[in-house]
Amino acid sequence: MINLVLFGKPGAGKGTQASFLKAQFNLIHISTGDLFRNHISNQTDLGKLAKSYMDQGDLVPDQVTIDMLENEVDQNPQAKGFIFDGFPRTEAQAEALDLFLAKKEMNISATIALEADDEILIERLLERGKSSGRTDDQDEDKIRNRFEEYNTKTAPLRAYYTNQNKFHSVNGIGTIEEITTRLTHLINSL
Repeated sequence: MINLVLFGKPGAGKGTQASFLKAQFNLIHISTGDLFRNHISNQTDLGKLAKSYMDQGDLVPDQVTIDMLENEVDQNPQAKGFIFDGFPRTEAQAEALDLFLAKKEMNISATIALEADDEILIERLLERGKSSGRTDDQDEDKIRNRFEEYNTKTAPLRAYYTNQNKFHSVNGIGTIEEITTRLTHLINSL
């Protein structure tokens, strides 16, 4: 079983790359962003709560995210592995994910960070915001706030996963195909 965590700042290409890796390695892709949007569009209690934070450019609290994620993993008991996209975002979430997976006799195989310059990511997000309808992709101040949240809360995951010998950094600049090739090579080397 291959269980991967993809992380990087908003706009780094996690969702795009996850779709390729999902097909190539026959994995279930769990995007917290997609989970949030699904809950929001269905106006669930968790969705309404998540939206109130996202609209401010803030990260959704751990317990809301964990509840959505655990439900999704439980719905796929026959999976050959998972790609966790956008989760964990904090060390507390990483610990909760490790505990949850251990109960299912699973673990994280590798954590892959897609690295890219802030200014390139801002351009990507503003462009995406023109067609996505996402308010958090249409305002540069909100985008920069999300980056600051990432730097404060998520970047420390580098040390958490490095201590487990599971952290890998991949250049997230280039064509989609170039980045996919880099990721495929890394995963095949695990």
